[in-house]
Amino acid sequence: MTKKIVVLISGSGTNLQALIDAEKQGELGGKITLVVSNKKAAYGLTRAADAGIPTFIQTLKEYRDSGKSREDFDCDLAKHIASTQNPDLVVLAGWMHILSPTFINFFSGKIINLHPALPGELDGAHAIDRAYSEFVDGQRTETGVMVHYVIPEVDKGEPILTQKVPCVEGDLLEDLENRIHAVEHQILPKAVKLVLDRVV
Repeated sequence: MTKKIVVLISGSGTNLQALIDAEKQGELGGKITLVVSNKKAAYGLTRAADAGIPTFIQTLKEYRDSGKSREDFDCDLAKHIASTQNPDLVVLAGWMHILSPTFINFFSGKIINLHPALPGELDGAHAIDRAYSEFVDGQRTETGVMVHYVIPEVDKGEPILTQKVPCVEGDLLEDLENRIHAVEHQILPKAVKLVLDRVV
């Protein structure tokens, strides 16, 4: 039976594209059945549509404008994904919204996240910018990428795959970003397959 994957995005969707490409090559271990975005203009929605994958948009602004809470947003999103997809895995691929325990507990042990830093380093937002600043200040010679299980503590879940990324003399921020993104595109599909291969 095909294992179902739901991917959550907020932006351009380059990591989503890496997952789509891996699925086409039979290297993902499952099928992407839904792409969710919390931004209406996210280009990743176009990538999903081009690949024939259904999409769903839910914005926090709409919830706030109607007097609802972030918790309401997370709860409704979790219910929608569970009832329509019943996924084997939820993948956060550039999802820029910290999920509450309400959502995480809905899919306990079934949510993974891509983060552009190594375990225990640079948790939270702007990890690449912070790594670059430390490199420029002479405090860092490498950074990395990890895919980890999601728990309520941000970027603290058990790592599934990690890979170091060197900071190279003369690097501009853009150079480091490009090197990190290239690694992300490699390890995210591998991590998805690794997790799904464990699912009975």
